[in-house]
Amino acid sequence: MLQTTRRLLWLTLLVMALLGCTADKPKFNAIDITGADYAKGFTLTDHNGQRRSLSDFKGKVVVLFFGYTQCPDVCPTSMSELAEVKRLLGADGDKLQGVFVTVDPARDTTELLKAYMSNFDPTFVAFTPSPEELIEVAKDYKIYYKKVDGKTTTSYTVDHSAGSYVYDTQGHLRLYSRYGVGPQVLAQDIQTLLTTTP
Repeated sequence: MLQTTRRLLWLTLLVMALLGCTADKPKFNAIDITGADYAKGFTLTDHNGQRRSLSDFKGKVVVLFFGYTQCPDVCPTSMSELAEVKRLLGADGDKLQGVFVTVDPARDTTELLKAYMSNFDPTFVAFTPSPEELIEVAKDYKIYYKKVDGKTTTSYTVDHSAGSYVYDTQGHLRLYSRYGVGPQVLAQDIQTLLTTTP
């Protein structure tokens, strides 16, 4: 009986010690992909014609979206919502970096992308990969894109993945946010990242 009690006490102390050592993981609305072995970053040409990397934005939460300027609905909605997220963050809004990568490099010139970004937020940055770079980046980010022919050779559309990747202030991939979650939900997740990332 005494031996059983000692074992039970020892087991209880062991469980309490283990529980005390595990930190609570932050809770997110988006899909937590912390530790994923893909979407690790890139170096591409931005809308100012400069070669830049995602690591250039260290110190900010980066929200990365793939789209194109002639997209009729998903892209402008996503970028408008990201601008609203920045506003909802208030004083922390300057810690958010919106990043847009075009899946239509044939039509999306640096000048067009610069004008497109200024429609949403002048601090957002757009990248235009070469067709070869786009293939590599799409593969690394596991995104889908496909040209859909229109009535003329230049009136095509592009089907593409519609979610966003979210990186913490240390440049680590943390979340995948599905299209249509709304700015309040994404702002909440970003605020959580800002308060839990060292």
